[in-house]
Amino acid sequence: MFGEYSFNNRQADSADGAPGADPESDSGSAAGAAAPGNLPPEPPGFVGRENELAELHCLLRTRRLITLTGVGGVGKSRLALRAVADAEQARPDGVWWVDLSPLRDPALLAMTVAHAVGLADHSAGPLDEELCAWMADKELLLVLDTCEHMVSDCRHLVGELLQSSPGLTVLITSREPLDSPCEYVVELCPLPCEGPDSDAVALLRARALAAAPEAAAAFDDPERAALAAQVCRRLDGIPLALELAGARMRRWSLEQMAERLGARFDVLADGRDSLLPRHRTMRTAIGWSHELCEPVERLLWARLSVFTGDFDMAAARAVCSGGPLSAARVERVLGGLVAKSVVRRTQERGAGARYRMLDTIREYGHDWLAELGEVRTVADRHAHWYAALSRAADRGWMGPRQVDWYRRMTAEHPHLRRALEHLLGTDPAAALEMAGALWFFWFSCGHVHEGRGFLERALRTAPPSGAVYAQGLWALGLTMVLQGEMDTARELGDRCTAAAAGVADPEAEVRAVHLRALSLLLPGDPARALELAGPRARSRHTGPADGAGRLLCRLVTAYALCDLQRFEQAAEEARGLREACADLDERWLRAYADYVLAVAAFGLGRPEEAARHVRAMLSGKRLLGDRIGIALGLDLLAAAVAALGDGELAARLLGTGHAWWRTVGRPQMGSPSLTALRERGERQARAAIGDAAFESAFLGGAAAPTG
Repeated sequence: MFGEYSFNNRQADSADGAPGADPESDSGSAAGAAAPGNLPPEPPGFVGRENELAELHCLLRTRRLITLTGVGGVGKSRLALRAVADAEQARPDGVWWVDLSPLRDPALLAMTVAHAVGLADHSAGPLDEELCAWMADKELLLVLDTCEHMVSDCRHLVGELLQSSPGLTVLITSREPLDSPCEYVVELCPLPCEGPDSDAVALLRARALAAAPEAAAAFDDPERAALAAQVCRRLDGIPLALELAGARMRRWSLEQMAERLGARFDVLADGRDSLLPRHRTMRTAIGWSHELCEPVERLLWARLSVFTGDFDMAAARAVCSGGPLSAARVERVLGGLVAKSVVRRTQERGAGARYRMLDTIREYGHDWLAELGEVRTVADRHAHWYAALSRAADRGWMGPRQVDWYRRMTAEHPHLRRALEHLLGTDPAAALEMAGALWFFWFSCGHVHEGRGFLERALRTAPPSGAVYAQGLWALGLTMVLQGEMDTARELGDRCTAAAAGVADPEAEVRAVHLRALSLLLPGDPARALELAGPRARSRHTGPADGAGRLLCRLVTAYALCDLQRFEQAAEEARGLREACADLDERWLRAYADYVLAVAAFGLGRPEEAARHVRAMLSGKRLLGDRIGIALGLDLLAAAVAALGDGELAARLLGTGHAWWRTVGRPQMGSPSLTALRERGERQARAAIGDAAFESAFLGGAAAPTG
């Protein structure tokens, strides 16, 4: 249903944004809709596990909570991904993957899950309660990957979700069970090693051939194949250990591998008695790979452990260079770690590759970083790199690279969190500057709860004056507007005005005006909003004409004029705003100018023109994952279509809009004028096709995927 409006993240990343795309295409069936979900791409080379897969497929259809446990490196995440990616595991409301390995603050758990499943809730209530309410009528499969570092928090959240959502199935991967009453635990054992045809030998062979194609002869010879099985047994059939060993065959023969591996284990095994055998094997195999690295590779391995998620080359150079590792040398050394299977190259994002270390390998590297005494130094570099990236994104947001910045900051989200957490404990002023610079990420990209939390924490500890303080107040006020706390937002606007005046910052002054005006407009006071943000008021400020503050004030002005039914003036203001945004090659605000043009056209009795403008608006909004914008646009398009006489399509659009509003949490943002517009469209649609047909079409539209 409504393939054109299945604005999931993958579509947003690939959409061409061509204006005028027909929103009614494929509106009558689900054939064109993308299957909801966010599964990461599966790495190539999956080997064995037929019995385990069969068991998981059965359990995922008969049990509601399954936990896949096992030692680090045994392949829990790979098996889980292979199992849930099977077409038989599809669910009407999607299959959703939540990677918890980068998460360190349990307070962000519900937020991370909500964002992964497409819930960008803007209400002020507890997010776990909103998540439970949103999932209550859903039938979906949720995978929480890598939970061992927050077992109790996951147990609590999963218990609440399962209790409130009878259609929910949860698959956990963790080194230890949740110990939940309804949990079914599956312990994943290493790969079988007996015989030259075993799965362990097959995996070792595959990784060896990837490193050195000529190694095939070693596995094809029966006597040497038995030696391969011996290597696999020594490594206990643990997939990660086998991958690390296979990568060494770029330089060694199978005989050399067996001899040196045996010597390594003989030396170290007695020193690992405190560990269980398989843990000992994994640590020994990683340690062996570590010793076989060049000293500069070990240094990079240690420093890369600061990245709890995937990272790009620019970040690696900035964070990990120093001493014998020049920035230019990082790329070559990183290539060596990729060749040794210490670092994995993940999917392409934009023009460049991204990289990642598995948790087990990263943990080993972090131990060495501590031995080197560089933990604080590298964490500081990491935090300040992402703070600088946030400032660059702020400067570039209102410009031609806006979509690129949206994609990049979305990719870097785990690192932004980590950087802010570090700075809050070490440099509160830098934390506030970073959190304020990310205003667009909190306000425009659906991270309202998280942004508010970081901003409030930073404002409590940073110096209460200066331009950075004014920016933080404004950004916090924006999050409060989206959560419906208008009185508090206005108070913050007043404080922001005072702070901006203290540093003579015209842009900060205009942004404060915008916050105060917006907090008046949405509850239904367009006249006062116009007094604050209109052309006469703006003329008293000297901020840059193309600055975010002035452009946002123009948007408030245009919509206030619509609310006052001064539609011709509203259209004129919106056209000027659109032209200014087009000159900047900016999309997010330009789409809202299209929206106001549509509202004005609709108010002037030109529904066909309104539909044309709102289609252009939706094309821009889906590029940036702006859920509020998409929901607003669908409501308005429904009203225009209903006015044109197509009650069935209007009902479907209203249903789809309703589904999008549910992901936001505050239908029509509590605005009387937005609510009136939606109700007008519903009345006209019902009048055209009758209540029964309306409800049927509405439910069809509401079933459209929003993830």
